[in-house]
Amino acid sequence: MMHIVILLATFYILSIICDKYFVKSLEILAEKLKMNSEVAGATLMAVGSSAPELFTSLFAVFKSVESLSLGAGTIVGSALFNILVIIGISSFYMTNKQKLSWQPVIRDMVFYSFAIGLLLFFFWDGQIFLWEGFVLVSVYGVYVFVVKNWAKWLKYEVPKFDEEFDVDENKEDSFLTKMFCSVTDIIVPDPEKKYLTSFLVSIVIIALTSYFMVESAVHVATILNIPGAIIGLTILAVGTSVPDLISSIIVAKKGKADMAVSNAVGSNVFDIFIGLGFVYVVYFLIINPDATSVPIDTNNLMSGVFLLFGTVVALILLLMMQKWKLGKYSGSLLISMYVIYIIYNIYMVYK
Repeated sequence: MMHIVILLATFYILSIICDKYFVKSLEILAEKLKMNSEVAGATLMAVGSSAPELFTSLFAVFKSVESLSLGAGTIVGSALFNILVIIGISSFYMTNKQKLSWQPVIRDMVFYSFAIGLLLFFFWDGQIFLWEGFVLVSVYGVYVFVVKNWAKWLKYEVPKFDEEFDVDENKEDSFLTKMFCSVTDIIVPDPEKKYLTSFLVSIVIIALTSYFMVESAVHVATILNIPGAIIGLTILAVGTSVPDLISSIIVAKKGKADMAVSNAVGSNVFDIFIGLGFVYVVYFLIINPDATSVPIDTNNLMSGVFLLFGTVVALILLLMMQKWKLGKYSGSLLISMYVIYIIYNIYMVYK
């Protein structure tokens, strides 16, 4: 019961931090840097909301070499959750006016597919080398450069924040929310006054909160005798993706459909290139400099990597069929695919 209470509390804390501080400071920071919504979603929001995945991998690698596979499984499962569930749930908050720009979607999907391809190639022999970690990190630098210049190269217009839809934010907060915010206001600066500090502090709180959320989820799963493979690909994956989900829902409500989708796909690109690549580099350079390679348990990972390719194809076909618009029908279909994936994994473990 204690772990369940902690788990519910972390969900609540993440929702408040993302809504009150992270997204608001992100929007101001993006405006200061003259970013449009889809660029901000693919970079700043993706990096910030992916902090749990990065920290989970770092926590895992400092525990043991075997934990590297757990971290990799978490990121593979998180990638599936981001594409199918985050975009699926965000679709319920998108209106018919919110037609996605195909250019940024294709851009992110191309890099995402390339990331999956590299992951498949590197995992094939069951071990990771230092140079492979450096390759992953380097490609992410190329991705950020391309994201920044993509609209200029393809010459398409992307609405700025003040040109997009907005929602009424004058809703009355509950008593519990007001009490909680009175405490967080002391820790996190006002985004309107110190947006950069608020952005960075929010990321730290998101990472720490996610750590407790993941630990509680693991304890609950252990008590219920849920196998480790299921924990990594489902519970940890879903838990570390909660900030991505909340952030995408918030911006989708504000009419920023491109930002919601770019956040989900951009988070996957960050998770693979940095969440795995950077962690591998840290292991070789700091934790175990004498190691020549790291073994990777590919039994449960390879099938997940192949499924990642499937989600790319499914999402592109769905968007083309819906003329680059997402709605409740599209969202239900994506979420159903994830439910089937979970059922399949449970069946494979218990058969």
